[in-house]
Amino acid sequence: MKAEILKKFEKEIKVLNRELKLDLPREIQRAREHGDLRENAEYQAAKERQRLVEAQISLLQKRVSEIALMDLDNLPLNKASFGSVLRVKENDNEVIEYHLVMAEDADGAKGRISVASPIGRGLMGKSEGDIVEVSTPGGVREFKIIELKTIHNE
Repeated sequence: MKAEILKKFEKEIKVLNRELKLDLPREIQRAREHGDLRENAEYQAAKERQRLVEAQISLLQKRVSEIALMDLDNLPLNKASFGSVLRVKENDNEVIEYHLVMAEDADGAKGRISVASPIGRGLMGKSEGDIVEVSTPGGVREFKIIELKTIHNE
């Protein structure tokens, strides 16, 4: 999982670096050829995009270094944490499967929820059989953890 996330970020950084080093300089040069830079909207837009791309690259590089330092061996064996897959039963007896992931990997439609989301935070540190009440923007939801697989079980 950690390797997948790192690979995704490195691919994104590569795409942004290409834009920063190849595409944007061409756009800036083309815009300069139009004359007065103070009133040149194309030039201003390209320079703004350049600043945005630089900031995105910096943020992604910081995130890559943080993820690289994560020690997955220290995650608990029998409590929900990053990488865990939980099958939970909600009040209406509907069984839902949640996979606890990092924010950038979250996809609610696929059951991949961020450990920083309200439900993710509520499930963190819980064990099979626990009943969890979670305050969400839609109101309080109650879950019973019926099955837990940690990153160590996969």
